[in-house]
Amino acid sequence: MPKVTSNGIEMHYEVHGEGEPLICIMGITAPGEVWEEHVKVWSQTYQCITPDNRGVGQSDKPEGEYTSAMMADDYAGLMDALGIEKANIVGCSMGSIIAQQLALRHPDKVKNVVLMCSWARCDAYAKSVFAHIETLKEKVSAAEFMEYIQLLIFNKRSWDDAETLAGLVQGRQEALENENPQPLHGLKGQAAACVNHDVYAQLGKLSAPCLVIGGEDDLFTPRWMSEEIHAALPNSTLHLYPQSGHAFHWENLADFNQRVLDFVAG
Repeated sequence: MPKVTSNGIEMHYEVHGEGEPLICIMGITAPGEVWEEHVKVWSQTYQCITPDNRGVGQSDKPEGEYTSAMMADDYAGLMDALGIEKANIVGCSMGSIIAQQLALRHPDKVKNVVLMCSWARCDAYAKSVFAHIETLKEKVSAAEFMEYIQLLIFNKRSWDDAETLAGLVQGRQEALENENPQPLHGLKGQAAACVNHDVYAQLGKLSAPCLVIGGEDDLFTPRWMSEEIHAALPNSTLHLYPQSGHAFHWENLADFNQRVLDFVAG
């Protein structure tokens, strides 16, 4: 269980493969191990580093509100501790706002950035969704909470596919059996970072090449959020998958994995 001290917390991480570093930053509620199906492919070319964000997994879970800037500094400290001067960054959902801040606050550390199902600022709808996530976490079982998250992130075509649906049901059972569930205060800390993130006015300063990627039918972070980021960035490419939701990277797994490899190599 490798850990480093960074920005006042103990941060857990795992390393997969060898080569140029590719740091994978996961979204709200999820530990770094959720990258498994992606790093199986990426680690054949890159050294993939999959940390647990503050507030989840085996990293520290301090009380209070977190910010995207604070969490970006966690990653800058992780890179310093591991002797990584510059890295490719992939951020999913909350991980993408951390990636934005990392590229803005520590530009010399970032080679390029993949911003998955991302946003530069929240509207009233997004703020309400995050508030509802907190409410449910406090009131329902782990399986019911997981089902709500699944309803929020998977497209209808995933629910209509028997094999995928079976996997979703299995995921709810695994949530019940999880021996290290995210505590409510960890979720609240992460949700605060998501809701209060607003770097729209600063995006023009983000000079690293960016791949802005998501699902056309994302309910959680609608396509306008990706389009707004793409329009504001000076050096970005936009790709939105049809018939795909917030979990587009699982719904289009093989294409997404290769698309990231192509972008990073380019």
